[in-house]
Amino acid sequence: MNISRITVIILSALLLSACASVKVGRDFDVGVFTAKFERGVTTQSQVRTWLGEPASVGISMASDGKRYDEWDYYYAEGELPDMRKAKVKILQIKFDKQGKVSSYNWTASRQ
Repeated sequence: MNISRITVIILSALLLSACASVKVGRDFDVGVFTAKFERGVTTQSQVRTWLGEPASVGISMASDGKRYDEWDYYYAEGELPDMRKAKVKILQIKFDKQGKVSSYNWTASRQ
């Protein structure tokens, strides 16, 4: 009886987790960034004020050899196990040596 109860509990937990909602990253408003930023003027401090801390930071090397600090913001949410309908958005911001926005890439799912 005890083994069957444990088995039912484990199977129930697995089934519930298979239908679970998953969120990755922290949601952010890209509209705030695109409305306010100015290429070569906007600073890292301003971006941090508008969007919060980036989810990840790194270095980006351009084909001409220029190095940029890169900040990434991302957010995704969906239902397991089928993530085909997940909502995903990614914002990558590159900063020049002076810490000012040089460029950015914005990607989002179509949902």
